[in-house]
Amino acid sequence: MTGRSLVVDVVPFSLYDDALQVLLARRDEIWSLPGGEPHPDEGLEEAADRLLGGLAGRHEAYLEQLYTYGGAQSPSVRVVYFALVPADRVRETGGSARWFPAAALPGLSPEEAGALAYALRRLRYKLEYSAVGFQLLPGEFSLSELQHTYELILGERLDKRNFRRRILQSGIIEPTGHRRLGEGRPARLYRYRPDAVAEVRARRLFP
Repeated sequence: MTGRSLVVDVVPFSLYDDALQVLLARRDEIWSLPGGEPHPDEGLEEAADRLLGGLAGRHEAYLEQLYTYGGAQSPSVRVVYFALVPADRVRETGGSARWFPAAALPGLSPEEAGALAYALRRLRYKLEYSAVGFQLLPGEFSLSELQHTYELILGERLDKRNFRRRILQSGIIEPTGHRRLGEGRPARLYRYRPDAVAEVRARRLFP
């Protein structure tokens, strides 16, 4: 690695405006994934945290390392993370950053497009066996909001009756005793159980 730089890239996801969104940074008039070199006194995850926080105001966002790459002729070794920012924590970004719908992104470099595609596959895969989807939700949510979150990430419709029955049987959520008022019947609100099994074989949630 002599003479090669170390770079951390972050693929940040959130859910709002009824779409799965990706945060991009503007550099030299080009939109790209947030990234940069770690400071001498910080670890890789700390660097990812700083890079995300500088653009999106990170508050307890979920971070996970995806992979490391760097070909023999590459001038740098890049470590890629993906981040999940709850919708209620998303704030307005300045001109140096912007949230884009994942289905309508501006052109990215081949390396960044590959990192984004891999991050989305990982997110969808983890949604099927873990409780990672709850990282994108506010602290309290209705069953309809939970199902819609899964549908937006997976890009497919789920059967309402089966989803609700199986998510309740899984024991990973609990009622809060609160209800959200709106048109029609008030919606019961739930939260993720902090004592739930960390890795739930959630594939059974889907029909």
